[in-house]
Formats: sequence, C-alpha cells, structure tokens
Amino acid sequence: MNMFLEEGVWAWDSAELWVGIGLLLFFAILLWAGVHKLVAQQLDAKASKIQTELDEAARLRAEAEALLAQIRAEKAEAEAQAAEMMRAAEADARTMEAEAKVKLEETLARRQALAERRIAQAEAQATAEVKQAAADLAIKAAEQMLTARAAGQKSDPLLDAAIAQIGTRLN
Repeated sequence: MNMFLEEGVWAWDSAELWVGIGLLLFFAILLWAGVHKLVAQQLDAKASKIQTELDEAARLRAEAEALLAQIRAEKAEAEAQAAEMMRAAEADARTMEAEAKVKLEETLARRQALAERRIAQAEAQATAEVKQAAADLAIKAAEQMLTARAAGQKSDPLLDAAIAQIGTRLN
C-alpha cells in the first residue's frame, strides 16, 4: 500500500504531485535563502548561552564550596578558641578559688587573733578590776580593823603612814 506506487499519483492533475513539488520548492527556497544557516546560528547561540550559564553555575558552585570550606574552617577555629577560652576560664576560676581560700584563711586568722587579743584584754581588765576591788576591800577591812584598834589607842603616825601607802602600792 505504498502511495507512490498507486496509479495516478504521478499524473499532472494529481494533487499529491503538486503538494510534493510545492514542498520541494519550499525546501529549495529555504535552502537558497540560507535558513538552515540561521537556524544553525540560533542553535549555536543558544548552545553557547547554555554553556556560559553552565560555566557560571560551575564557577558559582566552586565559590560556594570554597566558601563552605572557609566557613567550616572558621567554625573549627572558633570552636577551638571557645575550648581554649573555657580552659583558661576554668584555670582562672581555680586560681581565684585558691586565692579566695587563702584570703579567707588569712581573714579568719586575723579575726581569731583579734578576738584572742580582745579576750586577753578583757581578761586583763577583769583581773585588774578584781585586784582593784580586792585591794579596795582589803584597804577598807584594814581601815576598819585599824580604826577599831586605834579607837582604843591614840593614833600612831607610823601606822597612819603605812595605811596611806597601802592604797598606792596595791594600785
């Protein structure tokens, strides 16, 4: 059922023959006008544009990968710096803790020494007050005894002088 083998296809009054001749003439005109060159140029331009875009995309991808590598390196460096800062901070904290402990011990020792001095002063003052009270009491008792004895006697100047000196010597 080949159409070209049918009877009447090649006759001058056949529509198919004239369609075929018109098609051949159309292709010949297109060929003579250089349409195939224009199409090839357009396809080459489109291919060149696509190749340029692909090259630009490859360049951008390379830049992005380089930037990603740089960011990762900076991140690793920042993490290393943060770790170093943490170690330094921990060392400073330990140093400050030790210094604070030493200062606290020194402060406690000073306060204890101050408290011991105050206690010693209070003890000395209490002892002095007790001695003074005992001396005063002894003087009064001696005065009363001597007054009772002297009431029966005339006053003795030596005894009066000794009584006067007892108060000054006990203080």
